[in-house]
Amino acid sequence: MVNTTSSTQRPFDPRSKWSELSPAERSAAYDNNAAVKNSPALIAERNEASAKLRGTLKSHLDLPYGERANNKIDLYPAAKPDAPCLVFVHGGYWQRNSRELFAMLVEGVAAHGWSVAIPGYSLAPEVSLTEIVAEIPRSLDWLAAHGASYGIAGPVILSGWSAGAHLVAMALNHPRVHAGLALSGVYDLAPIRDTGLNTALKLTDEEIATLSPLRLPVTRKRLDIAYGSSELPALVCDSIDFHEKRAAAGAPGQLIAVEGADHFTILEALRRPDGVLVEAARRLLD
Repeated sequence: MVNTTSSTQRPFDPRSKWSELSPAERSAAYDNNAAVKNSPALIAERNEASAKLRGTLKSHLDLPYGERANNKIDLYPAAKPDAPCLVFVHGGYWQRNSRELFAMLVEGVAAHGWSVAIPGYSLAPEVSLTEIVAEIPRSLDWLAAHGASYGIAGPVILSGWSAGAHLVAMALNHPRVHAGLALSGVYDLAPIRDTGLNTALKLTDEEIATLSPLRLPVTRKRLDIAYGSSELPALVCDSIDFHEKRAAAGAPGQLIAVEGADHFTILEALRRPDGVLVEAARRLLD
């Protein structure tokens, strides 16, 4: 089930009493792996399915869009060059995972005649979050310049999950992007600095101010914001808050609560051809 109203019930936000929490409790507020008890099995299945599909689908893999090792993009072109393209940005709190591990998502929109592009990006602590954020527009620049030669020339829907959703929000204004679909994102970085995640990120005051979508002027391009109803409250509240900020500014987009989904199973809604987030992506072309 999916709820596309902005009246979704808001859970208790642990950040409302942030100063009273211990360092361990603060870290737990963002620890998706610990919150989802079968997350190791879900991750293993995702990785196995992606490895299988990445080797069998029509594709152009490991194409460099920049100078760094992770500045590569995988393309899965549709039969028609002018087909819509889902550009998917992976998650992992800006310090884990890679584009190869999310090839399993191609089948969802590909069943409807879409192309898919999955860019990689550099990870903390090797680079700062400022540098990571700058890499996604570079991948879109490359796609705009070279995509047609690989059979991808249609409108781009920019999507991402977890940290990737944050990167989607930061790159939404790119001219190659028609609209965005952000899944299970983090949109205010300030609390992250008080968790174990900051060991690698080393967030600065300037980065919190300039890289937190909830602290920035609204990009008026359409953005649908999705989250699982069984996700950690901090992530649910960030999604609701970001949608409400955008709605107050008159920016278009729906808030989508995927009922029963947690931080990992929400990807199934974008992976299945009949998934509610596949349908949401398709509606973004309207």
